[in-house]
Amino acid sequence: MTHWLISFPSAAMRIPEEDLPDVVRDSHAMVRRAKDAGVWRFGGGVDEAVEPVRVHADGGTDRGPEAGLTHLDGGFAVLELATREEALVWAARFAAACRCPQELRAFGAGSEAS
Repeated sequence: MTHWLISFPSAAMRIPEEDLPDVVRDSHAMVRRAKDAGVWRFGGGVDEAVEPVRVHADGGTDRGPEAGLTHLDGGFAVLELATREEALVWAARFAAACRCPQELRAFGAGSEAS
C-alpha cells in the first residue's frame, strides 16, 4: 500500500463566496467517505494565519519559507491506497467536492514514518 498526498493550493479555489458553504459541506463529506472506506490517514488545511518558520539543526529559526520557494497553503489529504489508479479516482472525487483541481503525489516506499 502507498500513501498518496492529494492537495490543492489556495489560489486554485476560484469559487464564488456564496458557494463556499456547499464546498465545505461536500469536502467534509469526502473526508467522511474516505474514513468510512478505511483509506483516510490524515489531512486538513494549512492555517495561513500562522507564519511558517524554517527550523535548523541547532534549533535556530528563520521566518518564512525557503528562499526562492513559494509558501505552502491550501488543503491536503493523505490516503493509503493500493494503486495509482485508485488514487486518481479519489483525487477526482476531492476535486469535485472542492471545486478545484487536485495535485496527486506518492510518498516514497520504505519510509520510517509509515
